[in-house]
Amino acid sequence: MAQQFVNSKLKADKVVVFGKSSCPYCHDAVKLLEGLHLKPGHFEYVDLTTRSDMSAIQDYLLEITGARTVPRVFIGEKCIGGFTDLDSLYRSGELKSILQKIGAL
Repeated sequence: MAQQFVNSKLKADKVVVFGKSSCPYCHDAVKLLEGLHLKPGHFEYVDLTTRSDMSAIQDYLLEITGARTVPRVFIGEKCIGGFTDLDSLYRSGELKSILQKIGAL
């Protein structure tokens, strides 16, 4: 179920952040992405704390990304890592071009 749930969220033209409401880095990731004004429907925040299968989802994220920590940020169907990785892409100027490439900007 966790695998199906995660995979159903990932799309080639979408940014998805898996996070927790208590995580300041998750809030920072959402704030950064919302500040870029992505096209409607191209950004989703998934709050794992609202899910009974949170642990199974994090186990699956570990399997596919190498980490079960949050946030797990996917651009298209590729995990770019957590907030630090997202912020690095933003600061280098690469993030906007990646987002344009997938059609989210």
